[in-house]
Amino acid sequence: MCEQDDLDEFARRAALTRRQFGAMALGTGLAAMLPLAALATETVGAEVTIKTPDGVADAYFVHPASGAHPAVLMWPDIFGLRPAFKDMATRLANAGFSVLVVNPFYRTQKAPTAPEHADFNDPATRDALMALRNSLTPASAATDAKAFIGFLDSQAAVDVKRKAGTMGYCMSGPIALRTAAARADRIGAVATFHGGGLVTKDPDSPHLLIAQTKARYLIAIAANDDERDPDDKSVLRESFEHAHLEAEVEVYAGTQHGWCPTDSSVYNHDAAEKAWVRLLALLNKSSQVG
Repeated sequence: MCEQDDLDEFARRAALTRRQFGAMALGTGLAAMLPLAALATETVGAEVTIKTPDGVADAYFVHPASGAHPAVLMWPDIFGLRPAFKDMATRLANAGFSVLVVNPFYRTQKAPTAPEHADFNDPATRDALMALRNSLTPASAATDAKAFIGFLDSQAAVDVKRKAGTMGYCMSGPIALRTAAARADRIGAVATFHGGGLVTKDPDSPHLLIAQTKARYLIAIAANDDERDPDDKSVLRESFEHAHLEAEVEVYAGTQHGWCPTDSSVYNHDAAEKAWVRLLALLNKSSQVG
């Protein structure tokens, strides 16, 4: 079994104990990418507020209970800051990262910004959520990226000598790319999961910013998004190649847009776990760069 197959097997078998995974890692060389010490770290989390040029943002900050660790800025999908994303942030902190998951709609309202188990197919709900999404702009993304990274770098739990990462889901995929451009000096890893609008015909399309960044990338594409826009993956790969940046661009077979968050109606456990393992590998590798 090759190293990639081992990664996929771990993704399918989320019930592996730490000891079992440790044995597998040591036997396949994965220990270099996913340190055992980072698999079961005690964490501390709290609701926080962050001053930005446009107001006060609410967010959730979670990190290992001791020491300084690489920072990660997590942007949620259109349903906003909620328990599922706090859990995902905690899981990432458990792997040895100091994680800030934010409410991107703080200018309009504090979290929660969507009803529990909101149905995007309901016209009223969809209109409300799209209004929130449309309140965000490329300029607001850059403003927020600078403020949120600044907050992270002011925390004792963050090791500023190690590169930070950022990640986005669905509508926040483009925001992750804009974050990497706004703070190219700090962002060493970018991950997007079923990101919407990474490639557009607009002059400010997110993919045009790739050359301004200095990061490694993980672009996890939903199968039905790829069916709708089959050329996007090629455009992204070409953009990374021209920028001489390391990138993993993959269509996840059998997935639908929104498959990663655990509270999604189209959550795909196996694909989400595979993407999570690839994320950990990316963050661990990228954070080694000072």
